[in-house]
Amino acid sequence: MADDSDGPQGQGAYRRLLEDIRAGSLPPGTRLRETELAERLGISRTPVREAIRQLEADGLVIHLPRQGATVRSLDYAEVIELYEMRAVLEGTAARLAARAASEVELSELAALNAELASAPAGAPAQELNRQFHRTLLDAARNRFLVKSVSALQKTLLILGPSTLTDPTRAVDAVAEHAAVLQALQARDGSAAEIAMRAHVEAALSVRIRGMRGREIPMEDEA
Repeated sequence: MADDSDGPQGQGAYRRLLEDIRAGSLPPGTRLRETELAERLGISRTPVREAIRQLEADGLVIHLPRQGATVRSLDYAEVIELYEMRAVLEGTAARLAARAASEVELSELAALNAELASAPAGAPAQELNRQFHRTLLDAARNRFLVKSVSALQKTLLILGPSTLTDPTRAVDAVAEHAAVLQALQARDGSAAEIAMRAHVEAALSVRIRGMRGREIPMEDEA
């Protein structure tokens, strides 16, 4: 096997580990052993080592005494701070999108939310939700905002699966998206920002409830 840490194998290992963290297969506190990961991914240890370095640079992995590379845990204060920043950034995206979104993008957002309304809770709902938020962010037409949200979303991956694994939360999220959409279609930037902030704050409330009684939080964006 080629030890191409900076090439396809290294990037492939990085993307695979990112997805495992998002899915909850590598929850907070999990020790990342190079030999085991290399065997599971069917590659050599060198690209796995490079992937772990990239995850460290992203802030998703830390080195702990006597454990080595470990998926980072977030405490309550950090989770709240993350969601506060998410409310600011995505609220801004909604305000900008109210001005800049095309009619095609607004139609796409409406279609995605309609699909989400009928999607089963879990992976299908989570993917549609990600597409909705990604489409709205693109509609804001601000490349620096996109970079900031992308960096934040990487840290949110530590929380694992979205709160949309809860069927009740999925129903509420559809209604909250609809409120954002209504403001976007009216080209009301202030209302769009308020609705998006309320959506993020509702997701935080569900997240905090899910973390109660747990030593390590386990979930991602809604």
